[in-house]
Amino acid sequence: MQALISVSDKTGIVEFAQALHGLGVSLVSTGGTAKLLAEQGLPVTEVAQLTGFPEMLDGRVKTLHPKVHGGLLARRDLPEHMAALQAHGIATIDILVVNLYPFEATVAKPGCTLEDAIENIDIGGPAMVRSAAKNWKDVAVLTDASQYAQVLQEIKTEGKVAHKTRFALSVAAFNRISNYDAAISDYLSSIQEGGERSLFPAQANGRFVKLQDLRYGENPHQQAAFYRDLYPAPGSLVTARQLQGKELSYNNIADADAAWECVRSFEQAACVIVKHANPCGVAVATGALQAYSKAFQTDPTSAFGGIIAFNCTVDGAAAQAISKQFVEVLMAPQFTADALEVFKAKVNVRILQIALPPGGARDWDKGRNAMDIKRVGSGLLMQTSDNHELTLADLKVVTQKQPTAQQLQDLLFAWKVAKYVKSNAIVFCKDGMTMGVGAGQMSRLDSARIASIKAQHAKLSLQDTVVASDAFFPFRDGLDVVVDAGATCVIQPGGSMRDDEVIAAANERGVAMVFSGVRHFRH
Repeated sequence: MQALISVSDKTGIVEFAQALHGLGVSLVSTGGTAKLLAEQGLPVTEVAQLTGFPEMLDGRVKTLHPKVHGGLLARRDLPEHMAALQAHGIATIDILVVNLYPFEATVAKPGCTLEDAIENIDIGGPAMVRSAAKNWKDVAVLTDASQYAQVLQEIKTEGKVAHKTRFALSVAAFNRISNYDAAISDYLSSIQEGGERSLFPAQANGRFVKLQDLRYGENPHQQAAFYRDLYPAPGSLVTARQLQGKELSYNNIADADAAWECVRSFEQAACVIVKHANPCGVAVATGALQAYSKAFQTDPTSAFGGIIAFNCTVDGAAAQAISKQFVEVLMAPQFTADALEVFKAKVNVRILQIALPPGGARDWDKGRNAMDIKRVGSGLLMQTSDNHELTLADLKVVTQKQPTAQQLQDLLFAWKVAKYVKSNAIVFCKDGMTMGVGAGQMSRLDSARIASIKAQHAKLSLQDTVVASDAFFPFRDGLDVVVDAGATCVIQPGGSMRDDEVIAAANERGVAMVFSGVRHFRH
């Protein structure tokens, strides 16, 4: 057997080549890889010696030669192919080991120039990979160091790479080439006149890896599967490890994402309960049990069969409280042994553990999506994600009455929650706890009324609460509804033609109101 090795990332390549040599495999290599192997005492033939043609154009042309591609593409079962090889003195290549120039890593660097990017577009590597992958029945093509061990084991035990493995390696190789070409297309089609990069390339190439097939989609008559980004961010939902429970459903995943995105926006220990993509209870506290108890009070009816997310460790006490209700999915960065023991009796509860980012809880934002994408008809809507964070310094008090220090903290809390509630969103809060949530109504007035009704059903008083509205009040009537319900402080974006009328109404009613200057529609 003969192996051709040409890698940019040399992780594990010396050990792999040594093992191949020990198994009687002849080694052919290029440039820096050949030099490295030779320095380790391995007998290696340079590609230039194999082809009888020197590398040229600063290494741009070295493997684009019939003695390379003929050795990769020749079908061993076709006598005419083998005769052609013999006539031209071409040896077969049975194993190809290639990883490509680091284009993705290069363009990800700040200050990367177009010239840098162009020089890191691999030509010979993808060409060889495609040749070998096309001829997978005869050639094993390795494009990642994680594949080395299995191939070595099969050669040791069977004397060859298994048919099934060669096909799997071929699929992985074509996937790698597809992703590589897509990265190049994304980058080059984002370059504008003058050299600046646009956030939105002229061609968008989606690159996703299937995690699992799902039993069905949003409804039983729909088929579905779950995919992740090619390079998922740390701390994102797709990195979750399921510790127990039934297989996740399409709706479980959609609701879990809504809960996880909301809960990780808080630095203090927090609990979020989601039902049908909307937070129905959110609270911050000193620990998981306290946060859950407060969040559950907001809307116990909707919490039934909900999705629960924590940004802190779930301990035994919190688990005991949660286990008293019907929960579909429970998520947290960590569960104590006591907590997991409690849920052993609830075998259907899906428990997901999502590791904190490397920098801990303060690095949650690094796991957020840079882009938000939605399908419409035969097209896509793309936008930068709504990752805006409001601070006290951003608030503009527009009324005669000033918010208290506690009200300001509750306003920021209410604003974070409203950001994750479907528009039109109205959220009543007090002491780090949601008291009533109105979501997804065509009228902001109706959202306000529904939030008040839900608080009444939960036997929660809205007296002296704060209210967040995800968009401005176009008229004073919405303000009057929330004040009539008991709110004494309101946060809204501002920006309406009738802002003065609404501010005057707030002063008339004796309540404080602040403008955020930011809208958070969520459709």
